[in-house]
Amino acid sequence: MPMSEVKTEGLLVSKIVAVSDAEKSELIALEILSGDGKIIPCKEKSKSESKYEGVQKFAIKAPTVLNEAFDYSRPSSFSRGIRLDLGDYSVLLISGTASINEKGATIHQGDFRAQCWRTYRNITTLLESEGATWHDIVRTTCYLPDMNATYKDFNEIRTAFFQWLNLDPLPASTGIQAGLCRDDLLVEIEAIALLKKK
Repeated sequence: MPMSEVKTEGLLVSKIVAVSDAEKSELIALEILSGDGKIIPCKEKSKSESKYEGVQKFAIKAPTVLNEAFDYSRPSSFSRGIRLDLGDYSVLLISGTASINEKGATIHQGDFRAQCWRTYRNITTLLESEGATWHDIVRTTCYLPDMNATYKDFNEIRTAFFQWLNLDPLPASTGIQAGLCRDDLLVEIEAIALLKKK
């Protein structure tokens, strides 16, 4: 079943070409589709309908080193990072970041170590855009497509970088073997930073 396309605030809502009957029933339940298969423009729920007050969120960007995911040749739907302001504190949630340049291209293809350093450079620049440093990082999650082949090099680079930064204490961290969004990416890191407002 082809879906119609609806533009909302300049964004194309649907790129879906066909859906199964089961998918259609879920889209109808979410009030994305009408019973006759037309897209229903999204209506934001009133703040008064919620018992919670929303937290202010701000996108984190570093266009000098990496582009936004919507700018990919095949757009992806995530922010490079989000800043949450919570009273006297801000939390930075840095999305999975890899060896991507300002045009969205993978760089250092096939060179695991160079990709690690570019990933750290991209995260460093995202942190700097919010006035933060690696000393504000409380947790990282590191994704490697082939843990057996690359973890030794990954840990060596991470240790050298963190020692150079004089991090103490070190961030909590987890390493996970996982497929990444592109076959030519060899490492991806996400991070959480906590800052006290001045």
